[in-house]
Amino acid sequence: MSYLIKPKNYNAFLNLAETEMGIKKIKDFFQQNLSSELRLRRVTAPLFVLKGTGINDDLSGKERAVTFPIKDLNEAKAEIVHSLAKWKRLTLVDYAFEPGYGIYADMNAIRSDEDLGNLHSLYVDQWDWELVMSESERNVEFLKEIVTRIYAAIVRTEYLVYEMFPEIKPILPKKIKFIHSEELLQMYPDFTAKEREDAITKAFKAVFIIGIGSKLSNGEKHDNRAPDYDDWTTIGEDGFPGLNGDLLLWNDVLERSVEISSMGIRVNPQTMLYQLELTGTEERKNLYFHQRLLNNELPQTIGGGIGQSRLCMFYLRKGHIGEIQASIWPEDMREEALKAGMILI
Repeated sequence: MSYLIKPKNYNAFLNLAETEMGIKKIKDFFQQNLSSELRLRRVTAPLFVLKGTGINDDLSGKERAVTFPIKDLNEAKAEIVHSLAKWKRLTLVDYAFEPGYGIYADMNAIRSDEDLGNLHSLYVDQWDWELVMSESERNVEFLKEIVTRIYAAIVRTEYLVYEMFPEIKPILPKKIKFIHSEELLQMYPDFTAKEREDAITKAFKAVFIIGIGSKLSNGEKHDNRAPDYDDWTTIGEDGFPGLNGDLLLWNDVLERSVEISSMGIRVNPQTMLYQLELTGTEERKNLYFHQRLLNNELPQTIGGGIGQSRLCMFYLRKGHIGEIQASIWPEDMREEALKAGMILI
């Protein structure tokens, strides 16, 4: 179901022309900083992949990929990508990157099963990145190091926006707060997962929640994760499972937390088999990507996606993602958004 949040007393700082200028500057500056921070080379990404290879991501396992037949391949089906987590790992083999180096790409996708609203669109644009790492770096501290470097690029970009538009004051803290999803549950045992995210992010403004996918002490998962890219079962030095997580920023306009990035250390053959077993999806191990991993043909990596439109929403203090990107919206949402001061492109 679509749902529109109407920000109180909303008045956009920027007009349409200024917004477009801001989007361009933000995207150029941030990706340059991301590339420098993590030593990433830009590569061209696919819009679609062949169905049945295991290369496309299943996200939480419920979303349907947009498919179409290919005439010159005997009507074989292609799928619009959901993200590039597995494709990137395969691509790193072709480029023969050493540990400490990687790639990033502009990922464009269609997610037709999204519940449309201020933060969710049919169209998804993000920077998908992947970095080769050593097996010895499969630990929570290395995950935190990478998150800290990404957050540094986020903070620098916020200051660029302030230089362009002085009326938009910086609000991000210098350091990001790290917390495990189990610790968060213990802090707010009577809250839902989303309520816990809002509470912790409102308090610290920028938060990285570690360990998403495994069941917590209450028998529930903080959120679902596919079993074959992020490692969410390995027990870290902190005694909690999970080498992945979500980066959240507090959105003052919407008065709620917003996920900007989902990322993690990727599965090795052992953890993938274990997570496939846990989720009852063991048949996937026969697919192309999974066989490559099981045959030790893929490097150990860490990677994730960073939402471009959501990041621009945050920087430019916009109330709806449709003020940043062109997409399709229910007509009643478009009309109600306009009444609330949000002009959807």
